[in-house]
Amino acid sequence: MRISKVHKALLFATSARHVIAQNYTNASTSTEPGSTTVNGTAVANPSAFVTNLQVSVDDLWDFFVGPVDVANTTTTVQATPVPSNDLIPPPYIGNYGFPPGRQVPMVTKNESWSFPKAFHLGVAGAAFQIEGAARAEGKGPSTWDVNMHRVPGFALDNSTGDITDNNYYMYKQDIARLAAMGINAYSFSIAWTRLFPFGSGPVNELGIAHYNDVIDTCIQYNITPMATLYHWDMPALLQNKYGGWLGEEIVEDFTEYARVAYSRFGDRVKHWFTINEPIVICTSQYPMPEGYWRNFSIPDIQQQFVCGRNILLAHAQAYRLGKSIVPDSSIAFKNNGGYKVPLTNSSADAEAVQRAWDFNEGWFADPVYLTGDWPSTVNDYVSSFLPPFTSQQKEVILGSSDLFAHDAYTAQFYMVPDAGIESCVANSSNPLYPSCANSTYTYGPAQGNWAIGPSADARAPWLHRATDWFPAFMSYINTTWPSPSIQITEFGFAEPFESSKTLLQDILWDPIRASYYHDYMEAILISLSEGINITAALAWSFVDNLEWNSGFSIRFGMQYVNFTEPSLERHYKASFFEYTNMYKMYVEQ
Repeated sequence: MRISKVHKALLFATSARHVIAQNYTNASTSTEPGSTTVNGTAVANPSAFVTNLQVSVDDLWDFFVGPVDVANTTTTVQATPVPSNDLIPPPYIGNYGFPPGRQVPMVTKNESWSFPKAFHLGVAGAAFQIEGAARAEGKGPSTWDVNMHRVPGFALDNSTGDITDNNYYMYKQDIARLAAMGINAYSFSIAWTRLFPFGSGPVNELGIAHYNDVIDTCIQYNITPMATLYHWDMPALLQNKYGGWLGEEIVEDFTEYARVAYSRFGDRVKHWFTINEPIVICTSQYPMPEGYWRNFSIPDIQQQFVCGRNILLAHAQAYRLGKSIVPDSSIAFKNNGGYKVPLTNSSADAEAVQRAWDFNEGWFADPVYLTGDWPSTVNDYVSSFLPPFTSQQKEVILGSSDLFAHDAYTAQFYMVPDAGIESCVANSSNPLYPSCANSTYTYGPAQGNWAIGPSADARAPWLHRATDWFPAFMSYINTTWPSPSIQITEFGFAEPFESSKTLLQDILWDPIRASYYHDYMEAILISLSEGINITAALAWSFVDNLEWNSGFSIRFGMQYVNFTEPSLERHYKASFFEYTNMYKMYVEQ
């Protein structure tokens, strides 16, 4: 149960409003010796001055972000039964009672396919994208709060995460709606800034109470809770203090955050993901927007690998700690990327494909599942500016996952750069450097230059419905990075032009997304029939939400959310029924 308002007030006064000393560098850039004194002692370089500044959570918001929008609903909404009318799937003409004379070919079930009884049919969401309640109950600001409020044009439609789906207060109804559709697993992320408003220091008991109730609500509806510790919402103070994932200090702070989460929720949460898509974090979020954060003088192209090194170490430490606190748990990180298909059968394209794997999945999978170290191609590049992993670090990293978790949306072709791989590797100004693998979503001339599959919304140019490549994808993972099981921790589709539609009935018919889920579930069944142990499918996403820099301009949700209405009402789309019906048809009885 959620705690009372009286208890809330007491906890807020002693935790989230607690003030701590933080160091801030003086803004002066002078390097000349001066006569300034500190406690009577001359200081030669005033630019090195630091001071202890008392900062509250509200101060952080005022300094970093400023005013935020607040939803109409600011208390927890109790779940109500889902109306039976909402659970009627799109009509199938073969079952329509009139008029007579219809001719509909029967699609037969493949009796050799099945989902195991223990298969997790799930959905996924991320705290910053769905929760809203930006400044509520002691939450601190994240880098996304700052960037979306402060950096012009950071979001395509100038949106913010202030309200989004208001899931922070509507989670009970959201979970009830998942259960009504037959979902048995919910992958959500915990906002680091709700547990540690400053990123480190005091723990916010209001944040603990909130996620306790999210977890308990899942269990109430027989839904398995799966928690992600970090889905991109870096505490703003840690980013400005030591560069977030660029600072070695992040390993200790992240591990302490993980310790609190495991300790407080591990009695009920047995499925954990430490970090979501480290590849995207390091390659797309660093460097931070210039002029809005402290500059740590790491060259831009090197920042992603400094980030990657610290993420690997933080993940490994959090994994080892988690297994000691919750020994009966399953812990992994979430890798991501599409299947990589050679454009031709040339040896040059094969080499380009391997480099693409190395600088994407292999960058994190090789150390965890194979060697404790990066692929040789990555090591060749980073050796000039990063220290190698020590033997002790390799030992901690290797084996730090209980399964292979992958956000597997699509596929694309790879080929050698026009000037060749060697020429690219020798030229750091080449836009393909350092991976030096070119890519396309189009077959070659011999195949008629067709696209690899129907394209998603134009604002997601990386996504095509390439589900026919999925079994080969799973076979590659299963062979290359052996693991007891594979979980598909995100997959989904952005229906073209959906955000521009205005008629509800048109929005709810999402034919390409529906066919994507149908074909994807068939592809999982094929992989299962081939002996690949896939234990979960977690669809992205269970509601329309804030799609990071794209804002609300593209939609991935299997439920429509009316963002123009204060109630933020939800409606199931056809794709949700297709997704769950495929499971119901094939799950072992």
